[in-house]
Amino acid sequence: MCNFLPDRLIDLILSHDVVPAVNQVELHPFCQQRSLRQVMEAYRIAPMAWAPFAEGQHGLFTDPVLTAIGRTYGKSPAQVVLRWLQQKQIVAIPKSVHAERIQQNFEVDDFALSPADMVQIDALDLGHSLILDVPSLNEVYRLHGIRFEP
Repeated sequence: MCNFLPDRLIDLILSHDVVPAVNQVELHPFCQQRSLRQVMEAYRIAPMAWAPFAEGQHGLFTDPVLTAIGRTYGKSPAQVVLRWLQQKQIVAIPKSVHAERIQQNFEVDDFALSPADMVQIDALDLGHSLILDVPSLNEVYRLHGIRFEP
């Protein structure tokens, strides 16, 4: 399932016999979904990050905190983000069409972020979505207004 925020997720759980295994939501250093992840942890639902790189928004690939941390380990900001997600036990399936970046996305198991690094990245949270404002009625109408033509 995807985009179930705490209220809808609890409603779904209380209304059905089967608890979802995964909830895919916008999740990256700038939108960490802390309260949602607490609910998911309580029900043993795995969080999956869509847009783990925030679609490049908010300067993710040049962010000074992510860049400085990456420099410490000889890693890119994207690799730092993937490692942060991994250490938070968040599933991430990053997208790229560039062979070099796809290879870099696999090279995140040879280092571990320190507790201080994790705290710095945790502090980047803006507390809101950058890409999809799921609870907004305007967003619902916008999404329902999209037409695909064959």
